[in-house]
Amino acid sequence: MPFDAASQPLSAPRWRTLSADEGESWLSLTLAGRPLIQLRLAQGAALEVYLESLCPERPYQALWAACYWLLARDVARQRLAWHLPEVLSEALVSGLLVPGEQAGVYLCERTLFWQLPQPWLGESIAGVYPQQMQISNGKRHPRRAPKPRGEVYRRFDARLGSWVSLRTLEIDQDLERFNRWQNTPRVDKFWQEGGTLQQHHEYLAKLQADPHTLTLIGCFDDEPFAYFEAYWAKEDRIAPFYAADDYDRGIHMLVGEEAHRGPLKVASWLSALVHYLFLDDPRTQRVVAEPRADNGKMIGYMHDQCFHCEKEFDFPHKRAALMILGRERFFDRCTLV
Repeated sequence: MPFDAASQPLSAPRWRTLSADEGESWLSLTLAGRPLIQLRLAQGAALEVYLESLCPERPYQALWAACYWLLARDVARQRLAWHLPEVLSEALVSGLLVPGEQAGVYLCERTLFWQLPQPWLGESIAGVYPQQMQISNGKRHPRRAPKPRGEVYRRFDARLGSWVSLRTLEIDQDLERFNRWQNTPRVDKFWQEGGTLQQHHEYLAKLQADPHTLTLIGCFDDEPFAYFEAYWAKEDRIAPFYAADDYDRGIHMLVGEEAHRGPLKVASWLSALVHYLFLDDPRTQRVVAEPRADNGKMIGYMHDQCFHCEKEFDFPHKRAALMILGRERFFDRCTLV
């Protein structure tokens, strides 16, 4: 499995290879051909994990990699019980491990593991952006952090055997692609944003200057296939239609490349997009969307990812379904691999 828990997505070398020799009762991981960690395993209410050897140069990364491997290999596994003579303070402070009821036993909880921001995000987060309330266009909301540039999320999807990643849209690089996608009849039916290159340049430039919206390009194995808009719901047109919290995020979604349509691909990129938004700010408790109420296929895909339909309501330009996914529900039922 290609992964290096210690390196950032934009660092060089970009990724190295995590590989395993494993059986029902053991696991041995190597990173770029170097031994990383050796474990003895026993089945129980939780998977019991006994440490036999650990790379002394990178102990936290070794523990993280083993948790990742064991949780990713079985999406139904909710907990690992680590038996350790002593525990790294970094593992406790980060939430990778939490103390169990028995002395010397530490738990890795699936719901906590997938909330760790690294290595999925493009840059390390030292803390959340400070809160200062302000009013814009008659709406009271927190001041938003400066928008990122470049790659913001990357994860290897073991089901597809592909990297799924998100990067910010760059107008000079992506305008023609965006124009082609928006003028596809299938897309235009739901987005109703078909137009010229100039019109789309103005559309994207307006969003680029808008602090409440982030424009993203979705990629599989670095091949662009989709366009997403992630917005802060409190400042958006959706806010009057439900009780929007200060850090709710909303999404608009467009798959432009025919080769990347279908339920397996949707499950991969939709879970990645939601995962990114929940990691981007831990204060975000809900991700919302408002697809057209007659877009049954998309609504069905969202139900598959644990969204629920709160209600239908009318925008001036469409009848919409209010789809909501809570943070707790997403991570409690997390099927990321």
